[in-house]
Amino acid sequence: MNQPRLTTTALTTLRIVLGFLFAAHGWQKFSEWTIAGTQASFAKMGVPAAEIAAPAVAVLELAGGIALILGILTRVVAALLALDMLGALFLVHASAGVFAANGGFELVLLLAAAAFALALTGAGRLSVDRALFGRGNSKLAVLA
Repeated sequence: MNQPRLTTTALTTLRIVLGFLFAAHGWQKFSEWTIAGTQASFAKMGVPAAEIAAPAVAVLELAGGIALILGILTRVVAALLALDMLGALFLVHASAGVFAANGGFELVLLLAAAAFALALTGAGRLSVDRALFGRGNSKLAVLA
């Protein structure tokens, strides 16, 4: 079994699927719900500073999702997305229990864990990060 090839495949798959899901949620906040609607929804759910949080989260999820798909600044973006999901978990979903059908935290916890895993591992070989920062002697190699 070729472990590096499997690791590359696993990280690339995780990065692309997670990026797609975050980008879809960010796009939904812009197009389907609108920023004003997202702000109102956040305020109703008790999210602090909803007028600032809603557009910030929408941009982070859309741009961050695209960045994950490309594998650019993956560790930083993934860490921010993990924090975003932990905020959603504790501010909104925890009181509803586990199951998403009841408004629970199962989806946001899974998204947070997947983003945290990418923050720890980086984007992997098939990524813009690797192409830009992958040289071992680069001071930015930690980003690859």
